[in-house]
Amino acid sequence: MLMRRWAMLGALALLTSSLHARENAVLRSGFAISHDHRQQLGAVTLLFFTTSDTEYVDVETEKIVSFEREEPLLDTQHAASPDSSPTPTFTGPSSPDLNQIVEEAARRNQLDSDFIHAVIHAESRGKSNAVSRKGAQGLMQLMPKTAAKLGVTNSFDANENVNAGTRYLRELLARYNYDPLRALAAYNAGTGRVQQYHGIPPYRETRAYISSIVRDFNRRKTEQERQKKSSKQAAQTSTANLPPTQDGN
Repeated sequence: MLMRRWAMLGALALLTSSLHARENAVLRSGFAISHDHRQQLGAVTLLFFTTSDTEYVDVETEKIVSFEREEPLLDTQHAASPDSSPTPTFTGPSSPDLNQIVEEAARRNQLDSDFIHAVIHAESRGKSNAVSRKGAQGLMQLMPKTAAKLGVTNSFDANENVNAGTRYLRELLARYNYDPLRALAAYNAGTGRVQQYHGIPPYRETRAYISSIVRDFNRRKTEQERQKKSSKQAAQTSTANLPPTQDGN
């Protein structure tokens, strides 16, 4: 599965930044991790996402090339690229077959279906007829030009929209060496902005967008694990309560 890097995203759920000065830890891979403060413990450096010390990720110190001051976040209402997707308005119900459509699209493109669900939730809240202020349409908020390039004839058709949007995400992941954060940034703010800033653009909207998808994805995985544990415990309890056999065993 192409979403193998999502384990790291769990630690990046608090991507949105506070207003005071922050830093980016630039890694040898070109990946940059935004953080509030840091602490080096020999071969490992802890990068803290908030002013507290409860949310952090540990990175091998030797893999960090440099620390760069993070530029103040810009207001996307004025600075975002033309193909960014602002908060949509909703004009229709969600598709009853959405789960099946997502599963098939995810399988076809070798992506995690929970990832696709999280993107759809962030883009349209699952409304197939959603239209943004800038004209993005459907479940995955495809701009008309993007939809045309992807061969979409009706962006309000759930099957067409999700399949095209998932394929586009797959293309972005391949373009950015399967870095999901940059792929999501490009999906929201455009590939030009990711190239301009050599990573995630310093836009409030884009950072909040990525953060919401990470949180939703992690929430889905956490709930799945909870349900698995609950089912396992219920099965064990049921087995323990079975009456003994006639031979006493």
